[in-house]
Amino acid sequence: MTDQLESTIDADPSSSAVRRVGLGLAIALTAYIGAVVTANVVTARMGLVPVGFGLFVPAGTYAAGAALLARDFVHSQGGRRWSLCAIAVATILSWFMSTPGIAIASVAAFVIAELIDLTIFAAVRRRGFIRAAFTSNLVSAPLDTVVFLMLAGFPLTLNTLLGQMVGKLVWATAVPLGIYALVRRIHDRRGDRRLR
Repeated sequence: MTDQLESTIDADPSSSAVRRVGLGLAIALTAYIGAVVTANVVTARMGLVPVGFGLFVPAGTYAAGAALLARDFVHSQGGRRWSLCAIAVATILSWFMSTPGIAIASVAAFVIAELIDLTIFAAVRRRGFIRAAFTSNLVSAPLDTVVFLMLAGFPLTLNTLLGQMVGKLVWATAVPLGIYALVRRIHDRRGDRRLR
């Protein structure tokens, strides 16, 4: 049983509360696994693409950045065990759905970066979800970038490094976290604390 699910059962053993947490975990798992597989398939098919400001990134960068954030939601809803299971499933699916070079680079980058992300997220989580997600992604995104670019055979240049940071940290982390904070604020004003 997951940490979030256990605490929900303890606080409100009604079946609707349990279903709500289970649904949140299912959505987070689907988003994470889908983002990882999408990142690998798109990168294998499209290679490098412009991200703006004269910067280039592997085509799956946005999805890879979204995966880092989605993994934080998996951890928040399901705990460490579900996070590790999600990483394993995404790795296996990626292996079969993209090229061997992209799959190997992705597996190495995701496993290294996601384990670092998972550790940092768990350490900072008590200070709030947004702070934990942003801090963990701030550390894991550059690590994921360097490992992936080197192993996938893409150039490791200032343009590709900066492009990855724009794609992962701005568009795939900061923007969704900003939207999450806004939605949470609206719910808080209405007295709905489910997004905490």
